[in-house]
Amino acid sequence: MDEVQLLHRFLLVGALLFAIGLVGFLSRRNMIVMFLAAEMMLQGVSVSLVGWGRFHNDWGGQILVIFILAVAACEAGIALALVLMLFHRSGRLDVAVWQSIRESNQPKFVDQQLPEEPLTIEHWPVLPHAGVQPELPAEEMIHRSHV
Repeated sequence: MDEVQLLHRFLLVGALLFAIGLVGFLSRRNMIVMFLAAEMMLQGVSVSLVGWGRFHNDWGGQILVIFILAVAACEAGIALALVLMLFHRSGRLDVAVWQSIRESNQPKFVDQQLPEEPLTIEHWPVLPHAGVQPELPAEEMIHRSHV
């Protein structure tokens, strides 16, 4: 395989990881999922750095990835401690609920509530046993008797 094609594949995988992590970070409000998405973005950058390092025959990309992994491990430990402490305080992992950690001069975050959906119970059809004629509604019985 050509080195340029290999670099393109490294960069494609890195860009996909980064894009998936960015979408996950922007679309979720759960702190754990947000931290996992940020880690995925870091891994996308790491794959790209390894690809560039291999392309240029330089160990700088791989060494930088080792530092990124060390920082990510420290970040994960601090994030876990923060999430556990905030969950212990509020009982929820929703970011909007944690108003107590904002600065005193900042207004409260107001999120629009979704409208309540009525609780509907679905009635699934029940099949009769094999060889048993199903019961028909009264109007169908009258229609069949006249035909």
